[in-house]
Amino acid sequence: MDFDLTEEQSLLVDSLRRLLTDRYSFEQRKAYMKSERGWSEEMWQAYAEMGLLGLPFAEEEGGFGAGLTEVCLVAEQMGRHLTLEPWFPTMVLGAGFLRHAAPPELRRELVPQIASGALKLAFAQTERQARYDLHDVATSAKRHGEEWVINGRKGMVLHGDSADRIVVSARTAGARRDRAGIGLFLVDARHPGMTIRGFRTVDGGRAAEIEFDNVPGIPLGDPEGGLPIIEHVVAEAIAALAFEAVGCMDVAHHMTVEYMKTREQFGRPIGSFQALQHRAADMLIALEQARSMSYYAVQAALEEDPEERRRGAAAVKVQIGRSARFVGQQSIQLHGGIAMTMEYACGHYFKRLTMNDSIFGDADHHLRALAEEGGLVRAA
Repeated sequence: MDFDLTEEQSLLVDSLRRLLTDRYSFEQRKAYMKSERGWSEEMWQAYAEMGLLGLPFAEEEGGFGAGLTEVCLVAEQMGRHLTLEPWFPTMVLGAGFLRHAAPPELRRELVPQIASGALKLAFAQTERQARYDLHDVATSAKRHGEEWVINGRKGMVLHGDSADRIVVSARTAGARRDRAGIGLFLVDARHPGMTIRGFRTVDGGRAAEIEFDNVPGIPLGDPEGGLPIIEHVVAEAIAALAFEAVGCMDVAHHMTVEYMKTREQFGRPIGSFQALQHRAADMLIALEQARSMSYYAVQAALEEDPEERRRGAAAVKVQIGRSARFVGQQSIQLHGGIAMTMEYACGHYFKRLTMNDSIFGDADHHLRALAEEGGLVRAA
């Protein structure tokens, strides 16, 4: 299998790398984090001018016709610089639901606004009782005349406090944990029935708690058959998160090795001690295992069989989570603890990796799910 980038993909990565290197240093990131929104409007417009916000949409709808691979390559660069803008909820989650479930006329209306940076999206899925189960949905959607009305509460809505439109999962039929009877609805975040409480996440990003009180929503696809679409979009999101985690781990490993070359103890660099060299080598092995699994994540997300796609996404989450924890912990340890300080970038990479692991289920959750499924490769 050929993993070399095409000329267009290389150009995309190089252009984004130059932009972020010039305008997203650690000190600049701290300034963006302290701003009113918690991220940079100027950078968001820069992404739009580069064409990043139209990548996954068809050209006839106002996009650039790229695929999941290109989105994941962007994700890796975003991870390398710990970007704070709402690209993930907009370009991976929101864009995924529009591509897989929205009618063509709605896409033609919204995609140009998204591509220009004028419209930001979010996905409201998590509920307090659900843990990581995508099918555990108590928020309700009921039909009133010609429209659907949503009531309930959602938590950890990534960038929910800056979104213009929000995709909401809501139950239209059945019991709370039934797999059937779940619909997807697009709502206006400015509706008076919405109560949005934004907060900063552990990695410096933004999320929100949202309450819905008779909020009208536009159905995306079958109002009772939304779960397969959710699982498909989440599999794509897991692929993007895997690439983002690899970007974070790569930088954390590089920072750690460079520190070992300069930090002296007993009159010599600590990188000259064999025991520490072995730990740095183990970090590299964990990183490369994660990198290989990120490639597999794209393949798994594009799998037609939903069961195979679900098992593949779970396996990706397990390996990425384990590698991220190991690389993050070793980077802290080999820095002698100084990487825990807010003023040093390495600890922020570990925070992003920790946050990344918890989105759509941590490694332990997916290991249990994979075991219940009979493993990644089922016995004959």
